[in-house]
Amino acid sequence: MSNDSFGARGTLEVGDNSYEIFRLSAVPGTEKLPYSLKVLAENLLRTEDGANITKEHIEAIANWDPTAEPSIEIQFTPARVIMQDFTGVPCVVDLATMREAVTALGGDPNKVNPLSPAEMVIDHSVILDVFGTADAFDRNVELEYQRNAERYQFLRWGQGAFDDFKVVPPGTGIVHQVNIEYLARTVMVRNGQAYPDTCVGTDSHTTMENGLGVLGWGVGGIEAEAAMLGQPVSMLIPRVVGFKLTGEINPGVTATDVVLTVTDMLRQHGVVGKFVEFYGEGVAEVPLANRATLGNMSPEFGSTCAIFPIDGETINYLRLTGRDDDQLALVEAYAKEQGMWHDSSREPEFSEYLELDLSTVVPSIAGPKRPQDRILLSESKIAFRKDIHNYVEEQHPTPETKLDEAIEESFPASDPVSLSFADDGAVRVESAANGADGRPSKPIRVTGERGDFILDHGAVAVAGITSCTNTSNPSVMIGAALLARNAVEKGLSSKPWVKTNMAPGSQVVTDYYEKAGLWPYLEKLGFYLGGYGCTTCIGNTGPLPDEISKAVNDNDLTVTAVLSGNRNFEGRISPDVKMNYLASPPLVIAYALAGTMDFDFETDSLGTDTDGNDVFLKDIWPSPQEIDDTIKNAISQDMFRKSYADVFKGDENWRNLSTPDGDTFEWSDDSTYVRKAPYFDGMTMETTPVTDIKGARVLAKLGDSVTTDHISPAGPIKPGTPAAQYLDSHGVARKDYNSLGSRRGNHEVMIRGTFANIRLRNQLLDDVSGGYTRDFTLDGGPQSFIYDASQNYQAAGIPLVVLGGKEYGSGSSRDWAAKGTVLLGVKAVITESFERIHRSNLIGMGVIPLQFPEGESADSLKLTGTETFDITGIEELNDGTTPETVHVTATKEDGSTVEFDAKVRIDTPGEADYYRNGGILQYVLRNMLKS
Repeated sequence: MSNDSFGARGTLEVGDNSYEIFRLSAVPGTEKLPYSLKVLAENLLRTEDGANITKEHIEAIANWDPTAEPSIEIQFTPARVIMQDFTGVPCVVDLATMREAVTALGGDPNKVNPLSPAEMVIDHSVILDVFGTADAFDRNVELEYQRNAERYQFLRWGQGAFDDFKVVPPGTGIVHQVNIEYLARTVMVRNGQAYPDTCVGTDSHTTMENGLGVLGWGVGGIEAEAAMLGQPVSMLIPRVVGFKLTGEINPGVTATDVVLTVTDMLRQHGVVGKFVEFYGEGVAEVPLANRATLGNMSPEFGSTCAIFPIDGETINYLRLTGRDDDQLALVEAYAKEQGMWHDSSREPEFSEYLELDLSTVVPSIAGPKRPQDRILLSESKIAFRKDIHNYVEEQHPTPETKLDEAIEESFPASDPVSLSFADDGAVRVESAANGADGRPSKPIRVTGERGDFILDHGAVAVAGITSCTNTSNPSVMIGAALLARNAVEKGLSSKPWVKTNMAPGSQVVTDYYEKAGLWPYLEKLGFYLGGYGCTTCIGNTGPLPDEISKAVNDNDLTVTAVLSGNRNFEGRISPDVKMNYLASPPLVIAYALAGTMDFDFETDSLGTDTDGNDVFLKDIWPSPQEIDDTIKNAISQDMFRKSYADVFKGDENWRNLSTPDGDTFEWSDDSTYVRKAPYFDGMTMETTPVTDIKGARVLAKLGDSVTTDHISPAGPIKPGTPAAQYLDSHGVARKDYNSLGSRRGNHEVMIRGTFANIRLRNQLLDDVSGGYTRDFTLDGGPQSFIYDASQNYQAAGIPLVVLGGKEYGSGSSRDWAAKGTVLLGVKAVITESFERIHRSNLIGMGVIPLQFPEGESADSLKLTGTETFDITGIEELNDGTTPETVHVTATKEDGSTVEFDAKVRIDTPGEADYYRNGGILQYVLRNMLKS
């Protein structure tokens, strides 16, 4: 119960229903706040307890100074938690383990339950093994259940064992799309109270819900578990960036283009740790699906959230997606009562301001390795030719390479080409259209089931319409299907080397494609339904056809992927693909037709029609009117109600799973998917004092923009690696390795996959990629797998540190990037700067995040990673204070030292409590037992 210092508690009557609410009007000053801070203010009003949340906290947010740097800590209590299965399985493993730990310490295991509604959508496990066939979906689902039966049985046990925990079974949709189409409430009702729907999630793209006016963001799985157990999220009252939208987008421009433009703008502006809030007259012109697309990309531009206030468009979308009339009436009445209804005539005061005229947005893509690297579509060919040189070494063809005729066969007759060999042995392609451009080329003849063709650098090997970002948006999905229809009617087809994928975010997409009669055209181009899951975007692309994979790897070809997702980091999409590009769904199909990134859609022909005329992209691009008309005729409220009528029931595969019983889980020693977590082993009720770090070695010295994709175990399991060796020792056949993400419930696999990304560049080694380091427990410090070296260091009692550059830990909110780090024996990570979620996760696992002095780096300090590190001053935390800096002494092999004061990035008192307890889960468990 709230202390209600302001007398804000009251009643809201909506039709025949009555709700308890806490009125913001009772607190002077809140009326001028941005929408997002009003949501936080209400949250504090309702949860004021006089200890963690006080009257002073509420006054601080009411008196918010937009110009001030964040300094006041508050405790935000989210209304619910949402999870996907990759990050959610470890949460349930940890909760199950906590039940055992509570029992061991004399408590009641049944007290370990989510205190807020927790929902999981299983969407990250389907792999696109089969594609381009009518039975692709059924076969992929069958393989998914074969691989993941253990995990799914465990999750079904959790759904029955834990209160307030629901699971959306596989084959239903992608978590964030299911969230906005069904799970999100916009206004919550619980125990007779009505209050804003707020939600944190174990996936960074939880921010997609911001498009519905739901405040929330991605947190680590560790923080999500704490939130489920009633722990508020500790945060500083943020700066809020007002982003004004004006105008309307032009024909031929998609929501994806808008998103990539906004991502570029906000990245350049700098919004890390800030809220972004959209406002202005243009907001009303932004369809809800486009708002959700913008919210989804918040992690890509680095903000905590990217939110739209509630307005008529919000209500229209809730109605379309099947929410009942009482809910619609409540959302509108509550938002207007609390001053949360968008009023374009009132401009809130923001900390910073940006503005975008939507009419200035032009078609774009992003790549080849980061979402923020936007490229104008009109300049994509030029950009590719510039970037390809970063991926291709000098090529030396074998003497028997005589491919003039073969190459000419693969080009239009109107664009004759010839092949020449430069003095350095590199192959050059010269064409009438392009001239002698010097572009690296290595044409390889490939013969297989899909035909006889030439594969070269830049070939589009993967074209995936996938990811919640865009499959939630009917305008781009219908646009893609209409483009496919137009292409087929012109006689065009996808190139035979392209692995095509259609993985919608919900079954509603399938329904409206069928009603519009567009599926046959997509299938004609190879875009058969592959699954309802993240697939390509999360790296579950599945293998390329054998002959293509062999040609790529045997000849070191640099092929590309084009996907309608939100992430294109190195090594993420496919181990065979080096360059990855984000694009709208229509452009994904266009690139499947083109077959190469070395393509200019304005001047290069996609092929010829039945009359022999050149066909260009503009000839098959659908008009905005046609897209709108199709949407109106093909999409209905009934589709959403039908798809979600029994959403937790699952298909026959799910219902037929045998499910264990009992309040605590019976762990199997034979399981290679779920094992009891080690975090509470040997834990006592009293904390152990934190200590300084002495004699530490460097496990990895890393550069800038090292993402959680580089750190966290994800993607396929490569034979011969420590993770594969572990599975081999447990009798798992290579074909059953599955992905690292699917085995997140087994810490033994995950430790072995941490810092094991094939694109990781550990600067302790010269020009070596992958999960390797130098092991200084052995003479000469030879090259070793990171896991093997860490085991030797831990056996010798030697602590470890990691050195990094700027933006360390950006990317997905993967808790295993922190869990794996601590289980490898790392005690501190020293970088130039951190991404918000990963920094928090490190603290949550008991690893101290430190930053080099301003303007300094490992290189400027001439640190090579071969030094021995001593870090002093950490022990001050035992006195209840957090030092601003600690002293680092790095001793080189010759006895000389480098000394500096590193900034301690424990930013709040709450984070300091977590660190003193050895991690957030230990802190929660001790408090649970004390209460």
